[in-house]
Amino acid sequence: MMSLSIAKVFGRSPFIPLQSHMEKVSDCIERLPAIFEAYAKGNVEEVQKMADKISKLEHDADLVKHDIRDSLPKGIFMPVDRAAILQILDIQDSIADCAENVGVVLTFKLAESVEPFKSMFDEFLAKNIEAFQLASQIIGQLDELLETGFGGAEAEKVRQMISAVEKMEHEADVLQRELLRELLRNEGELSYGDFFLWTKVMQQVSKIADRAENLAGTIRTTLVTK
Repeated sequence: MMSLSIAKVFGRSPFIPLQSHMEKVSDCIERLPAIFEAYAKGNVEEVQKMADKISKLEHDADLVKHDIRDSLPKGIFMPVDRAAILQILDIQDSIADCAENVGVVLTFKLAESVEPFKSMFDEFLAKNIEAFQLASQIIGQLDELLETGFGGAEAEKVRQMISAVEKMEHEADVLQRELLRELLRNEGELSYGDFFLWTKVMQQVSKIADRAENLAGTIRTTLVTK
């Protein structure tokens, strides 16, 4: 039934299904602050519950992804190349995977932390989510972009948003390096397991802004080729 509805909307815009999938991805990402809050409080049961919920939401996003792939028209004209649609879809889906991976890692153990790492990490997480949210807004703008023929003021607005995502990803990278330095400065106060867990968490969180930048870059390429 879902595939039939998605097949219909492809006739109106190739971006509506992508936006539908992005909503599912957003459901995953927007739960990360809450799971880290539960983690900081040492609430193991709540962390597991929330990690399971994120995994369920990631699975829901997968179902939409498969439905879009199965319904993507072949052999007919579309305003955007079919390969570009699939590339955008895959990048979006990889962001949901990052959220799921973060949740899974947090269920392994309760790791000790130190200041100022704690407050710095909150800033790092927020920056990655901010980059994702802006990339998500870009996807939401694509219908307007289609209506203007991928040009004019709307295209310039999207280009500026893309540049902002790229800037946020760089800022997230800088914060990640500072976080690692802070961990190393305090490695004597952390067990090997705690140190290892935090580095794995940082790696997964950093991929959110990285994938958001990839998504924005793909949209930029699409604009250039129109």
